[in-house]
Amino acid sequence: MTIHWCGTGLSSIPGLRRLIENGHQVTVWNRTTEKARAAVGDLTDDIHAFSPEALAAKVQPEDIIVSMLPGDWHVDLAELAIAKGAHFVSSSYIAPEMRALDAKAKEAGARLVNEVGLDPGIDHLMAHALVADYKASPAFDKGNAVSFLSYCGGVPKEANAFRYKFSWAPVGVLKALRSPSKSIKHFTELNVSRPWDALSRYDAPLPTPESFEVYPNRESLPFMAEYGFGKDWKVKDFVRGTLRLNGWAEAWKDIFAEAPSASDERLQEIADELLADNAYAPGEPDRVVLCVDLKAEAEGETVWHKTYVMDAWGDARGTAMARLVSVPVSLAVEAVLNREIAPGVHAAPSDPKLVTRWLDEVQTLAQHLMVVDQCA
Repeated sequence: MTIHWCGTGLSSIPGLRRLIENGHQVTVWNRTTEKARAAVGDLTDDIHAFSPEALAAKVQPEDIIVSMLPGDWHVDLAELAIAKGAHFVSSSYIAPEMRALDAKAKEAGARLVNEVGLDPGIDHLMAHALVADYKASPAFDKGNAVSFLSYCGGVPKEANAFRYKFSWAPVGVLKALRSPSKSIKHFTELNVSRPWDALSRYDAPLPTPESFEVYPNRESLPFMAEYGFGKDWKVKDFVRGTLRLNGWAEAWKDIFAEAPSASDERLQEIADELLADNAYAPGEPDRVVLCVDLKAEAEGETVWHKTYVMDAWGDARGTAMARLVSVPVSLAVEAVLNREIAPGVHAAPSDPKLVTRWLDEVQTLAQHLMVVDQCA
C-alpha cells in the first residue's frame, strides 16, 4: 500500500516526514520537484512532478492519495481514488461535492477522510471528547441549556502592528473574510455576512489568562449533529469561529473596507502587499491557540463546564501550524492503513479509541494542552 502525498507546501512537511520516518512506503508529488527535494530529499528519492495523469498512472488498488493541494483538487483526486480502488485523505472541509461521493465510495470500499488537520480536525476531536464526557456525567440532562464554543487561530507569537502574520496563502485569508456564517447565539440563529460585524471578546483559560478577538466562521449549525448533540437538546449557543489577537479589527479596518467588493485581481494585489509586509522571518516562531468549550446550565446555574485549551508555538521542530495541520493528517493515513475507518466520506473520527490516541499525539505537538474543569 503506497501513500501518494500530493503537495509539499508550508503546512505539509512534519506529517509527511513522520510517515516516511515511520517506515511507510511514500511517493511524494509536488508541482516543483526542487521544493519537494528541499523538504524531504534527505529521507527519500521517490519524488515526482505532480500531474493528475502521472498520479493516475502510479496509483494502485488500496493505495492512499493524500491531498495537501488547494481545495479545488480534492474532489478530482477523491474520484481518482474511487476509480482506482484506493483511498483519500485531506485536511480540508467536506465540500458538498465530496459529500456526494459517499455512496459511490462505500460501494467501492474507498475511505475518503477529510477534516483531519487543525481546524477542522483537532477541534473535532476535542468536541467529540467533551460531548462524550458530558453525556456520561451525572449532570447530563436533556433539559439543560447547552453552550458550545470553538475558537482557533494562528497568530504571531511576537505581536506586530498588523496583529497577524501569514502562514498560508494571503489571498485565501482575504477570501475567507467574504464568507458568511451561521451560528446560534442565545437560542437564536445568527446569520452574519461579514465576520467583523460579529466580533466579540473571548477570555481563554490559559495558564496566564488572555483575551482575544473572535468571530463566527462558516456554517456552525451542521456540526451539532456531527458532534452528537441530540435533536431535542436546548442549544443556547453554538459557535465555531476564528480567534485573533486583540487589536486585529482596528489594524485591519482598511482591508475590511476594500476586500468585500475587490476584484480577484485586486485581491491578489492586496494579498501580495500584505505578504511582503507581514510574512514570518526565517525561524520566527508562530503561535496557534485553540479553545473548545462545552457548558451546561440548569435554571441559570452552571452544572457542567469543561474547556480544552491548546497553545503551541514554533520551535526547532518547525512551525506550530505545520505540525498541527499535517501530523493529524498522517494519523488519519495510518488509521486508513489499519482499516480503523469505514468506507465512505468521513470527517475526523468520533471513535473514543482514535480520539484518545490522536489527542495523545497532539499533546506532543503543543507546548500546552489540557482540559480545564471550570466547575471544579
